[in-house]
This record gives sequence, C-alpha cells and structure tokens, in this order.
Amino acid sequence: MTTSTPGDDSFDVDRALQDALDRLTIVANASEALSSTLDLEQGLRRLCGVLVPALADWCAIDLVESEGQLRRAVVEHREPDVLPSGFLEALLPQAAESSPAPLARALRGAGPLRLADFPAPDEGADALHRVELRTFEQLGAHRAVLVPLRARHQVLGVLTLVRTDPDGLDDDRLPLIEDLAHRIAMAVDSARLHGQIAHTAERLQRSLLPDLPHGGPLEIAARYDPARASAEVGGDWYDAFLLPDGALSLIIGDVTGHDLKAAVAMSQMRNMLRGIACDRKEPPGKILARLDAANEILYPGQTLTCLYGLVAKPEPDSPWVFEYGVAGHPAPLLITRDGDTRFLEGGRSILLGVVPETIRPDATEPLPPGSTVLLYTDGLIERRSETFDDGMTRLRLHAAALARAPLETFCDELVVALGDAGTDDIAMIAVRIPPGIEPYTATAE
Repeated sequence: MTTSTPGDDSFDVDRALQDALDRLTIVANASEALSSTLDLEQGLRRLCGVLVPALADWCAIDLVESEGQLRRAVVEHREPDVLPSGFLEALLPQAAESSPAPLARALRGAGPLRLADFPAPDEGADALHRVELRTFEQLGAHRAVLVPLRARHQVLGVLTLVRTDPDGLDDDRLPLIEDLAHRIAMAVDSARLHGQIAHTAERLQRSLLPDLPHGGPLEIAARYDPARASAEVGGDWYDAFLLPDGALSLIIGDVTGHDLKAAVAMSQMRNMLRGIACDRKEPPGKILARLDAANEILYPGQTLTCLYGLVAKPEPDSPWVFEYGVAGHPAPLLITRDGDTRFLEGGRSILLGVVPETIRPDATEPLPPGSTVLLYTDGLIERRSETFDDGMTRLRLHAAALARAPLETFCDELVVALGDAGTDDIAMIAVRIPPGIEPYTATAE
C-alpha cells in the first residue's frame, strides 16, 4: 500500500482534486441557497450561511436602493453573538463621489479589492469610511476582499468577505469569489425585475377595477389582493353599479387563466355584462345567459365563472332582497348581524363558455337588517393542502366573528386572515344592509 506525502505528484493531484471538489460544493450550495426562495434577502442570508465559514469568518452584502441609498442587507458571522444590534438592514451613510472608502470604491466598479490594513475608525475620510472601519474593528479583520455586484452594466451592491486570522482568502480563491459575486448580482437583478413586473401587473389589474357607488342606504366595500408569488395579472374581478330603477348590481367573476390574456378577457366580460345589465331589465339568470351567448360569438372557447346579483327593495316598506344567479362560481355568503352564516346555494348553473344553451336559473333571498352579503373568488378559500369544504368552513367562522365590524374592517380582516396562505388572486365585494327591527333567523347548514 502506498501513501501520498507532500511533494509527491500523487499528493498534489489529490490536493488539487479535493480543492476542486470543495469549490464545486461551495458553488452548488450557493446556487441552491439563492434559488431556494423568492424572497431575495432570505436567499442572501442563506447564501452567507454557505460562505461562512467556508470562505470567510464573516461576510456582509450591501445593496444600492432605488433612491441610490446604500443599505446593509445581510451580515453573517461564524459567531452570531458577536454581531451588535442594528447591523442588519441598516442604511449606510451616503458616499462622496471621491470617497476613499473601500465600499465606495467597489460601488464605483473597482475590485475585487484586497485589504490587509485596517486603520482606526477615527481615521476614516468620511462618514461611510468611518462606519466601514468601525465594522472591521468590531467584528475583527485580518484580511478582507470586497467585490462589486455587477449586472447589466450596473453595480447593484458589494460583497465583503473577511478573515479574522492570517489564513484564508488566498489569491487563488479570487476567481471563485468573483463567480459567486456574479451569481449574487444576477439574483439581485432578477428579484428587482420580478418586483417591478409584479408592481406593473398589479397596477394594470387595479386600473381595470371599477369605482364603487356610494351615497345610498347600502354600504359597499371591495378588495383586490394579488397572489403573493406571482408577477402575472389574472382574471379575477368585481363590479357594482346602480341600475335606473335603483337596484344595486353586484358582480364577481373569474376568467380562466392567469396572464395578460385573462386580464383582457376579464375587462371585456365586465364591460359586456355592464351593457347587457343596463339594457335589459331581466332576472340575473337571463342576464348570465345573454352574457354566455355573447361570449360564444365574440370569444369562443373562453370560459369563466360569474355571479350576478341585484340588491333591491321591491316596496318602500318591504325588506331588502338579493336576487342572484351563479354560473360555476363559489356561493355567496350571508352573514346576519348576530353572526349566523349561510351559503346561498340557489340559482346555480355551470360556468360560462361551455354550453351556451344552458338554462340559467336564479334565486331570491330576503336580507335581514344589518346583514352582510359577501361575494368572493376562490382565492379566498382554496388551499392546496386541504379540501374546498375546509376553506368554506374557515370563511364562515371568520366572517361570523366580524359580523358587527365596520364593513371596511370586515373586508380588511378577511383578506389578512385568509389571504396570506393563499396562492391565487383574491377579489371580494360585500354589501351591508341598513339596520332595522325586522326579525330574521338564518338557517345554518
């Protein structure tokens, strides 16, 4: 049996192979950390957990904000208790154009910068330089490397790796560190592009939603909450408007798809439904049938769910009623002032765009004083890990607890309680009936 000793060719080959494997492991683990989450800063923290202690005793990632301000996004130390409070997510002083601070030089594109001399903080040339030197002094530093994070001809931030002992950060590690910095920069750039696209998509979606009618005896509120993990627009929508006879039209719908095409189709369906409803004084079932026929002619193959309802007071002394038709959509929820809840299961038919000749029934429900009618899309109740009935039950429980809350609060709390765990857009619209003294008892299912 032969053994390798320093100086032997076999020893050098083994060491080179092991070093190559170590580098590949670091790169693989770093890539996995960055791709393991859509949350940029969580990914950066996981990445720093890979770099420390593999390449450094501590590291920092500073990012340039949209306003040009430098922010320390992540600091990771092999001894977490060493980190003073306030090191995470802290804004750093603005750097002068000619600042000699290594951070400022890296932000101007210089680098990688190798440091082995760390003056006292009071010797800093400006505020940023003094903060940087104070960080080196507090956390310890023997050698350091600063690498600019470049993407698309811009410097998005700086990666700082520091060793507190004489070993480590050899020159032969610089290509690896630069490769990691490039991967970080691409992740930062992608996350920011995703955020910009998501913001634009949400603005587009909200611009397609209507203003609600106000000023009458009925309270009305609506919410639209986009999916957290998506940058796409979708087909969820709500609508409400007053008809010439004083009835309030309530609409909620969901066009199949989750892209720009679905958003455009949603806008087209909403406008068609508005026109049909204003032109025809017909029950909701017939209005939905007319929408289905128009959809088949103009947009064959386009499917959607829709709930169309009318809240009206047939006579001055009569109770309010809700006349509605449901085409493949989740049932509306009635919540009394006392917290009794019931899904309204009448007036149901299949979704639009499947069989245009389908007969569309409707139903009428008396509405007790102080009650609330809630229309919503399936994003409010659906979860991947549970049944549809579980989501319906959860909605009833939360709505019952909010029965007497102001209507705006009612909507806000439902979105907060039920929206965070969802993966789809949420649209909802609610109407509160004026209080009165008429007796009413809801039948719970």
